Parts: sequence; structure tokens; C-alpha cells
Amino acid sequence: MARIKRGVTSHAKHKKVMKAAKGFYGRRKNTIRAAKSAVERSMQYQYRDRKNRKRTFRALWIQRINAAVREHGLTYGRFIDGITKAGILVDRKVLSDLAIHEPESFKTIVEQAKAAIAA
Repeated sequence: MARIKRGVTSHAKHKKVMKAAKGFYGRRKNTIRAAKSAVERSMQYQYRDRKNRKRTFRALWIQRINAAVREHGLTYGRFIDGITKAGILVDRKVLSDLAIHEPESFKTIVEQAKAAIAA
């Protein structure tokens, strides 16, 4: 029976790792042992930072909404309370976009929130 040589599969695995390590500095880009550990670590960072990106953007939207709402004499917390009482179902991403690009429509939402708080 002929023996099975594994050169093809290991070469394919190495190619996959080296492609992922493209752009790394030093031995990490061209030595399989260093590249493998660097790629493994980079995958962990990728997984973690996909979660962190969502947090970061939500915080950014909240800051933008807060800044826009304060111009109309409200705080962020009171505004969110007002729109929930008014039954306005708009998420923070859209509210932040409205605050930047369409201040008139954002102002009407703020007025509705104020009315709901007063009632």
C-alpha cells in the first residue's frame, strides 16, 4: 500500500495562515510559527472588537443626541423618557442622523417629547 504524504494539506494550511498574516511586521509575516500565533491573536482581537464597535457607536449616537437636545432645553434622559411616553419608535442611530442632517424634523420630535413629558 502506498504511503500518504501530507505535503499538500500542510502547504494549503500554511498558505491560509500566511494570507491572513499579510501586512504584519517582521517574522510574523513570513515565518509560519510566528505567523500562526499572530494570526490566532488577531482573530481574538477581531472577535472582541466587533462587540466593542457596537458599544462605541451607541455611545457616539447618545452623545450627538444629547448635544442636539440640549439646544432645545432638554437633557438626553428626559428626551428619551419623552419619546417613549409619546410612543415614538425611533432608534438612537436614526435620531442622531436626524439631529445632524435634518434639524427641523428633529425639532418636531423634541416638541412631541416635551408635550408627552408635560402631559
